[in-house]
Amino acid sequence: MFIRSNRMITFNRPYLVGSELERMRQAAEGLVIAGGGPLASQCERLLVNMTKAKNALLTSSCTHALEMAALLLDLEEGDEVIMPSFTFVSTANAFARIRARPVFVDIRPDTLNLDERLLESKLTTRTRAVVVVHYAGVGCEMDRIRTIVDQAGLALIEDNAHGLLGSYKGKPLGTFGVMATQSFHETKNLTCGEGGVLLMNDADLVEQTNIIRDKGTNRAQFFEGLVDKYTWVGLGSSYKPSDLLAAYLLCQLEARTSIQDKREGRVRRWRGALRVRCTCPR
Repeated sequence: MFIRSNRMITFNRPYLVGSELERMRQAAEGLVIAGGGPLASQCERLLVNMTKAKNALLTSSCTHALEMAALLLDLEEGDEVIMPSFTFVSTANAFARIRARPVFVDIRPDTLNLDERLLESKLTTRTRAVVVVHYAGVGCEMDRIRTIVDQAGLALIEDNAHGLLGSYKGKPLGTFGVMATQSFHETKNLTCGEGGVLLMNDADLVEQTNIIRDKGTNRAQFFEGLVDKYTWVGLGSSYKPSDLLAAYLLCQLEARTSIQDKREGRVRRWRGALRVRCTCPR
């Protein structure tokens, strides 16, 4: 007899460290809760330490981080950006919205990542960048991809929404390209509900990135004492997350090892249970 349970197996369940609400309360009492606050800065420093990137700037989503990356490439209408055919819509939207042309490459059947063996056949005189997606945190074949990209003189972007703390041959994912994006959506291992970060491996990009992230103004230079007032200097948008979200995220980042260990433990239990099920006679 089958007994129906009322308990549902959810698609995902965000892990709660337990200190998030208290940290958010402290942020609120500190009266600094807009974007670019002290807790966001703490998250950014910690992310640089975790990923070994040159710089990290928090964003309100991974989608916004991708949009910033697209703007930083200074693409023209009709420029081509190569990406895998299997990815979330944000990867393509970020470039299509500035009228660049997404060019899709089929994926490998074993990893579901961009098939590096097909990459060269997609290059044209209009190709300006290659975006790789480390699907499910599994690294693409970066040795071959980097060789192709470097020989063609293209920009390499890593959409690493799934792959924080992952690596390829011992090198952290997100440190192969000129820029990389991460997601802190509630479906990710470390989360603040909605959030992201743009990792930069070229320090020269930081100033322009701050302008884009701060509504197209040089406000960051003003707070650093480099200009006596700030003004509009270029295209941008409001890409900074509230420091309330940064407070939540900081707790998650600090507890990353225990969160990963607990998730890995659950995966092992599921695999063991499913293995037993699969050996039962039909």
